[in-house]
Amino acid sequence: MKARILTIGNKTPDWVQTGFNEYHKRIQPMLSTEVVELAAAKRAKNPSDANLAQYRETEGQAILAAHNTSGREQLWVLDVKGKMLSTEGLADKLADVMQQGDDIALVIGGADGVSPEVLAKADVKWSLSALTMPHPLVRVVLMEQLYRAMSINHNHPYHRGN
Repeated sequence: MKARILTIGNKTPDWVQTGFNEYHKRIQPMLSTEVVELAAAKRAKNPSDANLAQYRETEGQAILAAHNTSGREQLWVLDVKGKMLSTEGLADKLADVMQQGDDIALVIGGADGVSPEVLAKADVKWSLSALTMPHPLVRVVLMEQLYRAMSINHNHPYHRGN
């Protein structure tokens, strides 16, 4: 199984990149991962609601264009209204995907959210937390949780659950 992280924007602080790289390096033997950075829509200084919808639409088109629909790649969208999973629940879902022989594309949307079109195509809508997080930080949290879940699936001692 392969995982691709489709993320809007490419400006990440050094500390975020350092944290992401650490977990990215650790996970490779268990799960081949790749980051696909997609350009954020150009934003106005004082955007209207119509502008925000257009930003989501533009970024949504880029996400759907990057999604591999010719193969067996499930689309998992990170969305605050999505289903929350425990780490063990995530491990189970990843094990199911691996057993099906599918890959996954994990979507980190832009600052204004994800378009309705992307949400409609999602196989999984997943909420990392009810908290609001900066999008670059989501990369680190996502990669750490993927690593932790794969550690469970590979009987690695990293995760110390209840």
